[in-house]
Amino acid sequence: MSMTDLLYARAQMGLSLAFHIVFAAAGVALPVLMVLSDLKHRRTGDADYRKLSEKLAKGTAILFAVGAVSGTVLSFELGLLWPEFMGRYGEVIGLPFSLEGVAFFTEAIFLGIYLYGRERVSPGLHLFSGVMVAVSGAASAFFVTLVNTFMNNPSGFTPTPTGPTDVQPLVAMFSPGWQYQTAHVLLSCYQASAFAMAGIHAFILLKHPGAAFHKKALSIALPLACVTALAQPLVGDLSAKHVAREQPVKLAAMEAHFHTEAGAPLKVGGWPDVETRTVAGAIDIPKGLSILGFADPDAVVKGLEEFPRDVWPPVAKVHMAFQVMVGTGSLMALLALATLWRRWRGREWPHGKGMMRAWLWAGPLGLVALEAGWLVTEWGRQPWIVRDVMRTGEAVTPVPHLAAPFFTFTAVYLFLGVTVLFVLWRQVAGTLPGSKTPGAPADGEVAHVH
Repeated sequence: MSMTDLLYARAQMGLSLAFHIVFAAAGVALPVLMVLSDLKHRRTGDADYRKLSEKLAKGTAILFAVGAVSGTVLSFELGLLWPEFMGRYGEVIGLPFSLEGVAFFTEAIFLGIYLYGRERVSPGLHLFSGVMVAVSGAASAFFVTLVNTFMNNPSGFTPTPTGPTDVQPLVAMFSPGWQYQTAHVLLSCYQASAFAMAGIHAFILLKHPGAAFHKKALSIALPLACVTALAQPLVGDLSAKHVAREQPVKLAAMEAHFHTEAGAPLKVGGWPDVETRTVAGAIDIPKGLSILGFADPDAVVKGLEEFPRDVWPPVAKVHMAFQVMVGTGSLMALLALATLWRRWRGREWPHGKGMMRAWLWAGPLGLVALEAGWLVTEWGRQPWIVRDVMRTGEAVTPVPHLAAPFFTFTAVYLFLGVTVLFVLWRQVAGTLPGSKTPGAPADGEVAHVH
């Protein structure tokens, strides 16, 4: 196995995950927004909220279908690209994978009931099916994240040269730090989807300020966006403290912290130079890293110099991805605070041009933070596929010529991405002022179900 083939295998897995994670996040969050819209319709009788729940249900179905395809590709890639990993540790992590499959099928069943059973089942059962779609989507992400937690903090087995022994599946499934990582991932799914939805409707309201449907849609998205944007830094802080205790080399790479010191500063920005072990252009916040990692301004923080050079993660990549994640998260939290302040002062969600422009520009930030956070997790674990137990190079397939499947799947993902964007735009276009959905009132009309 040449280094080129190893990089192609990693690139293909990375591309597949980066593509799939967007649809997985939407599959977790859109059902929640769908149910909230449905509840608002039931409480107010406003047909716009029913229309919104129907649009969100169709969007969920589209993204669920593509997510199912990309998720199936990932399951094959795990076995084909990383046979040593799955062959050796499949029995250790098989339980969460199995439970994720159950959650996936449960979500599919109840999504079908919600989509096609609105007039065919009782209102209570229809709403229950929507709730189950939301719960199953969250459960699916929860169980998959448990596998990643195991890879970062392996437990529940005794390592030997021939493979794991004394396997305890439940202990392995709930490896140390599972509560922080799963909470961080689930919040990022809700946050990314809510911000994206808010950005879309803010864009339309800038073009059509009087569009009642889109004001109501924004009133559904903004609460979830604001709550998650403010909760995420708190959960992120707990996660960072866990990383500081359990994965000090990852923390050192995240912060480009080369030298061990007490009262370590927190570096904002900058570009690390591994050869000179310096960070050019960084702004130092005195004692910030010691506080972030250990809640103690004088705590000693280990630098990368404490670890063998061959176990360092790619420092520059990890540091820059972490900066992007924290930077975008901070911007979203500030926007959430400003929006909630305006909401409290004005007794309604703001729709002014200034706020709409801010939400338009902030729309993609949740997805950017989601992807950057995933890169921090994966790059920060390198060179291990199972930390301190199995190196990534030991797990990869011996089959050569991996460039061919990489470029093939890249083309497939590009085609799927463009197709999904086109289909979703058709869904949004049907809600624009002047459009007419068969059997539904035109936008701008006051429609109530009596």
